[in-house]
Order: sequence, then structure tokens, then C-alpha cells
Amino acid sequence: MKRIIALALVLMMVIPAVMSCSKKDTITLNVLNWGDYMDPDVVKEFEKENPGIKINLTTTTSNEEMYTICSTEGSKVDILFPSDYMVERMIKEGLLAELDLANIPNFKYIEEASSTRTYDPESKYSIPYVMGTVGIVYNKTLVKEPVTSWGILWDEKYSQNIMMYDSIRDSLMVALAYLGYDINTTNLDELKEAGELLKKQKPLVVAYGTDNIKFDMISGSVALAVDYSGTVAEAIIENPDLGYVVPDEGSNVWVDNIVIMKNCEYKEAAEKFLDFLCVPEIAAKNTEYLAYTTPNVGAIELLDDELLNNEAYLITPEQLARCKYFVDLDKDTLTEWNNVWMEVKTYKAEN
Repeated sequence: MKRIIALALVLMMVIPAVMSCSKKDTITLNVLNWGDYMDPDVVKEFEKENPGIKINLTTTTSNEEMYTICSTEGSKVDILFPSDYMVERMIKEGLLAELDLANIPNFKYIEEASSTRTYDPESKYSIPYVMGTVGIVYNKTLVKEPVTSWGILWDEKYSQNIMMYDSIRDSLMVALAYLGYDINTTNLDELKEAGELLKKQKPLVVAYGTDNIKFDMISGSVALAVDYSGTVAEAIIENPDLGYVVPDEGSNVWVDNIVIMKNCEYKEAAEKFLDFLCVPEIAAKNTEYLAYTTPNVGAIELLDDELLNNEAYLITPEQLARCKYFVDLDKDTLTEWNNVWMEVKTYKAEN
């Protein structure tokens, strides 16, 4: 009996210790991503394959909000998905961990796409997740002429049938590109000229939008709009009458990246998650869910023809040659951009 009692006492001591150890051995990675920017099954698959790692996923609405959250003292974010110019800023400020690519062997599937990036060409701090362009989506039943130039967005015959994107960088980029200027200009005269051009356009614009642009284009409510290629690819699937073009004057090519914060406590576990997202089957699942272009050559081989033949999905070498990445603007330049943008947004056109 004494032996039984002694054994019971030992078990009472050991079981809580085992439970405590089990909880302690479970790593939680705090992941900050854009809303609805990953197939929900991907996280489930990762956690199933890696039972010792839990993904805590939260979302954000802008690069600036993402930056504010992650740069705040005491932030617990481990992994995030910033765009190119925000990666550049975070590298400058020493916020990102340097990646050990030996722990990310599936990086080989996106190595070629990585080397074209101006902000981190050696992938020391970031890995491309998805990429795209900004261009014109148009309804072929309402627009009969060839769409080749940003200039069509100033054509009066499409008055109140045009939507612009409600974004300082994207809308000013359109005007700057149309004028033949650098889309990252620091020249105040060029910036003001772009602002005046957008003011001149305002009587023709039915609205500045974001997510609603896709739905208005699908419904046929408007003839022309500025939007992101991946969003347009989704819209084309819903409405085959839609087309997409990257204008001859050039545009913005962008990449949303995966990075690890420098203060991440579990860097190797975080790299394991990055490697998982680079697995061709996983990357294919994500790109099919999002309709944004994958930089993963292994994933592209797994995609069906419907997506590959979608004119807004793949980025051609010709398109890439006339596009530029956004760069991180210094505070003074960004203030000037903001001032010009506020003038555009508050401008009331005379009837």
C-alpha cells in the first residue's frame, strides 16, 4: 500500500511537470499579415506538420500601420509581410533579422525573382511572397479603343466613368508616369505638376476607391479604373469582358515580402515557417487563393491554365522592364507628397 501511495504521489508531481513542459515546449509565432492574404488551410497544414509551433495570425491594413505596430517598443510581432519600400525602411532602421538561407532550402524556387529586387537583391532580410503591378483595368464592352496609355484616364468621353485608386503613392505615380517623371521623384516642381494634373482629372472621376473598384468593374458600373494586377485577375475571372494593361509610360511593380523581426525569440522556428511558405505546393495554394503573381517557379508549374492565361496574372519581361519599385521616401519628401495629395483630395472642381 505504501508503494502505491508513494507512486501516486510521484505521479501527482510528475504529471503537472510534464504538462508544464509540454506547454513550455510549444512555440508561438506572432504573424502580422494583410487581411485575407493567405489560404486559411496553409496555417493548419504548417501546424499539423510542426506540432511544436503555433501560429498566432493578426492582420493590418497598410504598410504604415504595420510599421507602427512593429517599431513600437515591446512589440511581440515575429513575422510580417511588408511591401518593398517598407522593407527598405526597416532594413535602414535595423529592425529586421538577417536570414540564414541554409534554414530555408526552398528559397531556391524564388531565388531568380529575388535577385531583381532593388531594395534587398541578396535576400539578406526578406523573401518575396507575392508580386504584382499597378495598371488600368477596363471594360471591353465600354472601351472600344486600344488601351495603351495612362492618358485615357483624362479622356472626357469617359467622364464619370473612371475610378482612381485612393492611395497617395499609387495615384500620384499615375500622374508622374504619364508626365514622364520618376515615380519616386523628390523634385517638388514635378510633384506639384502631377498634383495639378490630378486636379484637372477630378471632374472625370466618379470616385477614388480601393476594394470597391473590383466590384464596380465586375458589375460593369464603370469603364476604366486604376487597380492592382492581382485584384484585376480576380475580377477577370468573374467578368471576362474586363482587360488589363500596364501602360507604355511605365508603372509600379511591387513585391510583398516575408521578413523576421530582429527581436524574434524563435528565429529558427520562424525560418521554418518561411521555408514552408516557399514549398511549391504551398505557394501554389496561396497564389490560387489570392490571384496575385507568385515568384515561385515551382508553384507556377502547378497552376491551371485559367490563371496562367489571365492577362492580369503573369508579369511579362516587357512589363517588368518599364516598371519601377517604390522606394522609401525621406520624411521631408514624404511631407511634400502628403501636402500635394491633400490638395488633390480636397480640390473642388468648378462645374
